Amino acid sequence: MSAHPARYWHPRADGRVVCDLCPRECALSEGQRGLCFVRQNQGGALALTTYGRSSGLCIDPIEKKPLSHFYPGSSVLSLGTAGCNLSCKFCQNWDISKSRDMDTLAETASPTAIAAAASRHGCKSVAFTYNDPTIFIEYAMDIAAACHERDLKTVAVTAGYIHAAPRRDLYAVIDAANVDLKGFSEDFYRSLTGAHLQSVLETLEYLARETAVWLEITTLVIPGHNDGEAELRRQCEWILEHLGPEVPLHFSAFHPDFELLDVPATPPASLRRARAIARQVGLRHVYTGNVHDIEGDTTSCARCGQALIIRDWYALLEYRLDTAGACPSCGAALAGCFDPAPGDFGRRRLRVRP
Repeated sequence: MSAHPARYWHPRADGRVVCDLCPRECALSEGQRGLCFVRQNQGGALALTTYGRSSGLCIDPIEKKPLSHFYPGSSVLSLGTAGCNLSCKFCQNWDISKSRDMDTLAETASPTAIAAAASRHGCKSVAFTYNDPTIFIEYAMDIAAACHERDLKTVAVTAGYIHAAPRRDLYAVIDAANVDLKGFSEDFYRSLTGAHLQSVLETLEYLARETAVWLEITTLVIPGHNDGEAELRRQCEWILEHLGPEVPLHFSAFHPDFELLDVPATPPASLRRARAIARQVGLRHVYTGNVHDIEGDTTSCARCGQALIIRDWYALLEYRLDTAGACPSCGAALAGCFDPAPGDFGRRRLRVRP
């Protein structure tokens, strides 16, 4: 276990320390850990206990994060640690996010070693994923600095549950983010995640309005919980009004896991219905995930409707953007970040060591 001085905390007169990282604001006595499990009061100061240790490094297609408008076809080195500051009953990565750090962290990986590994394997970017980079923010920011020294991009896959000051610091060194908007009601967030919706909405607005971070959103569609037409429509209308029509939205299929084993898997028809609602509302780039759906994986021109990037799962079947990232039929620029030519990593997954 590796302890590292944490940022974003203050002492209390009663001897406890208060973590200022996320809206939970855990007040911790000596030796006590926050709900995330990885931030601990050690001798009257807050420490991050997982710094420099990873739950494993894998090279993935960027589309798996999912990011559909951020250097398509490129490879990304993905890593996580342990723990989480949410308590999602439907967590699809519960073996990592709900673990104790000593159970999961097998790799010693310094920031410079991670950046070197990504560069050595030809990755375009490094992603903080599997669990939430919010809770290992000090480690993530140091890795991001090492990546930028090697001209590597950085990606955060996050629930967006973070206070304003650390949010500002983290996203100053992040190039792209996929934020999990887990539902669109306070009741859903409170009962199924142990968190609050408004804080996530504030993160989304901050990223879209005040940063240069490329933003995409994912909603895991859970039958009977967040798949009602009225809720989906409200969510899409909020995105349109507050974030704009160009922000890509991914609807992903749930499978029974962790504490929601009695809920059936999401039918593909439910994802297609959600996608249709979003497009009807006016969102221009809406995708389906965790199911085989070439139409739902395809990126089209927002102006003329020409299919620009056709995917089969994470593999690019056709790539029709011109070298400037625009539609060859009408000349409209596609929102996102693109190289003159796409990557060719395909749907592989490689396990690597730092």
